[in-house]
Amino acid sequence: MSNNQIGNFLTISLVILVSIFFVLLVTLVILILKDKNKNKPKNAPNSNLPNDNMNVKKELDYTKNSIFSFMEFDKIEDNMIIRKNGKQYIMVIECQGVNYDLMSGLEKNSVEQGFLQFLNTLRYPIQLYIQTRTVNLGSSINKYKTRLNNIRNEYMRKQMEYNSMNNSDGEYTTQEINSARFELIKVQNLYEYGLDIVNNTEKMNLNKNILKKHYYVVISHIPEENTNAGYDAEEIKNMAFSDLYTRAQALINSLGVCDVAGKILDSDELAELLYIAYNRDESETYQLDSALKAGVDELYSTAKNVLDKRMEEIDAEIKVKANIEANDAAVEAMMNQDKVRRAKQKEERMNQLIDNMAKSLLDENEQLLGEDVVKEAKEIINQKQDK
Repeated sequence: MSNNQIGNFLTISLVILVSIFFVLLVTLVILILKDKNKNKPKNAPNSNLPNDNMNVKKELDYTKNSIFSFMEFDKIEDNMIIRKNGKQYIMVIECQGVNYDLMSGLEKNSVEQGFLQFLNTLRYPIQLYIQTRTVNLGSSINKYKTRLNNIRNEYMRKQMEYNSMNNSDGEYTTQEINSARFELIKVQNLYEYGLDIVNNTEKMNLNKNILKKHYYVVISHIPEENTNAGYDAEEIKNMAFSDLYTRAQALINSLGVCDVAGKILDSDELAELLYIAYNRDESETYQLDSALKAGVDELYSTAKNVLDKRMEEIDAEIKVKANIEANDAAVEAMMNQDKVRRAKQKEERMNQLIDNMAKSLLDENEQLLGEDVVKEAKEIINQKQDK
């Protein structure tokens, strides 16, 4: 092959390679343009319009119905949880557990046989639910404080009675005074014991690691057959309640064989169960009663005015301090009245006390004066008293 032929061959090859590169470049540009058109919205606004119109956002309007749509139940009524627009009714049984580990072998065998019998009697599906709660002793502490306040008032009353009896001049016998002292010591010991219980319970309540498990049996009723029989909603609900109540009583009797006590939760207890299930963290420090009083069942709530809250705190503090001051003043007034009464009685009996002391002096000096003189002097004093 000559040099001219080699040159012609290289030229043709170069032209072919340039053509292929150009075709590939055009294909790449076309693919990029198609990809941009694909990602572009179909109803995109005109690019000549201002950019503010492209960022319009629709405001969401939240209502109670929109919030309830996130819940897995519709409402609680007649001790039942109603779900799926009345297509499912649920009743819950709370069970008290037994300490299986502390039982003897015979008792364990009896519980196992009873539980086996319970399982064999089931003719419908059930669900076992365990809810772990932090033990909150706030309500118990408030009850203890109320009772302790009553004991304190009783203790103050006993203290005043004992002081009055002890300071009287011979109006009460020694036995009566000792009996009043015994009652005072008994109430004082009771008050100190109650105060110690309240303090220890408050310290225990600070420990958030004290847990308690609650055991539940959940039974449901789905009235699919009744909905096609021409029944209205109220009749369907009544039939669902009758069916669930019969099942629940049968389950409670079956669990009783295992020494497990059970009861049907009422509507308030069902609300508390669901509240804790949906508010696991908040329920530890914010119970259902407090939440309802605070108005959390409303969609929006506002806090009280700061000055109003401060005024309430001041009024509460005034009430407490006024109570203490009134008690102290009453005690002091009673003590003053007792002193005035004793002084008045002593003043009324002053002549008698003088005569009695004069007789005592005569008795002390009988050896010096003589028995006859002392006897005659006493007769003179007695004649004076008769006048």
